[in-house]
Amino acid sequence: MLRRKIQDRLVKWCYSEHKKALLLTGARQVGKTTAIREFAKAHYDHFVEINFIKNPSSRLAFDGELTTSAIRANLTAMGFGPFVKGKTLVFLDEIQECPNARTAIKFLVEESEYDYVESGSLLGISYKEIPSYPVGFEEELCLYPMDFEEFLWAKGISQETIDLIRNSYQTIKPVPEFIHKQVSRYYREYLVVGGMPEVVQCYVTTNDFSETIRVQKSIITSYRSDITKYAGRQQTLVRNIFNSIPSELGKQNKRFILANLEKGASMRKYENPTQWLVDAGIAYYSFNVKSLSIPLEAEESRNLFKLYMVDTGLLCSTMFRGIQFRVINEDLTVNEGALTENFVASQLASKDFSLHYYDKKSKQELDFVFEHKGKIQIVEVKSGNDYKRHTSLDAAISQYDNTINRSIVLCKGNLEVTEKVLYLPLYMTMFL
Repeated sequence: MLRRKIQDRLVKWCYSEHKKALLLTGARQVGKTTAIREFAKAHYDHFVEINFIKNPSSRLAFDGELTTSAIRANLTAMGFGPFVKGKTLVFLDEIQECPNARTAIKFLVEESEYDYVESGSLLGISYKEIPSYPVGFEEELCLYPMDFEEFLWAKGISQETIDLIRNSYQTIKPVPEFIHKQVSRYYREYLVVGGMPEVVQCYVTTNDFSETIRVQKSIITSYRSDITKYAGRQQTLVRNIFNSIPSELGKQNKRFILANLEKGASMRKYENPTQWLVDAGIAYYSFNVKSLSIPLEAEESRNLFKLYMVDTGLLCSTMFRGIQFRVINEDLTVNEGALTENFVASQLASKDFSLHYYDKKSKQELDFVFEHKGKIQIVEVKSGNDYKRHTSLDAAISQYDNTINRSIVLCKGNLEVTEKVLYLPLYMTMFL
């Protein structure tokens, strides 16, 4: 079984005082159901799992009186149980399919006979009317694809090795060269495999890229099916945006240009369809900021944005055929810019960073900027060998020297520090 960091968060919730219902969100196929099942097995005597898609009739249990006793009576009549007070975890999966169950959470938590976890792949999509949201009775956690550290665990890399790399990051010293080369290769594997648990499990079990790609394609197909099923009248626009992410990231500046979708396309027409993908957890926004000033949110130009895919492996599988072998073997003819930047975006997003980039009239662009210790931290991403050439970063350092806390270049090289710039191996993104 794959080791996931979410387990520690679940245990913390389990033993917290004044416990609320846990609302676990995240894109489809990131491992939410598996994580809850494994957690329940280790920490509860009894586990009741209700999936409102697989068992649509279970929705009827929430049609009447919304009390623990009434709902329990209805569910036990349907064959769910046992319900043992103080020893049972009740898992309401795909809860977006049963609005009344979401409303009932307030009363169920108040009566506190059992612990409750809610989950759903499309909870962010407001196509279902909830009679009354349980405000103040839910604690929300978001599960992302496996990050690079979790991928290393899956590959069997020892914690001692990972801690050695972490110590190099913390003490600003180069990683021993042998380890740097080995972990750099694992990073390249991650670029093409990504962090979807089913994909990672397939890869580490079979070491077969063709089988791994097949699993990735099936996940992409499920995303497209969700768009068709749930995006309603916007489904064509949502599908167009989703299909355009690889090509838009493949451009030099990687900004998502709506005019490339259709002539005269406007933000007014495409804002809601784009937000649909973000709310579904399939894509991440990165908004342009017009100035390196805090708070960055006040400097956003929301009509200028980049759009990253939730998982770099899925992005790779949608690009041209055979790229996986070439990326793994560091073929210099391959432009890895889209994959590399998407990798950094997905790792930052999994740490709940709000993504922003800086672009000054297309002449001075910085890949990622965020607040760090009350100042601005800049992260430039370089996939090639010329990573010490960074004109835009140099200009920003010169102009905003008093505003910037750290300037980082993520690159294929080992850790190195100069007077103004910290060069980090791309795999050290996991420590930012």
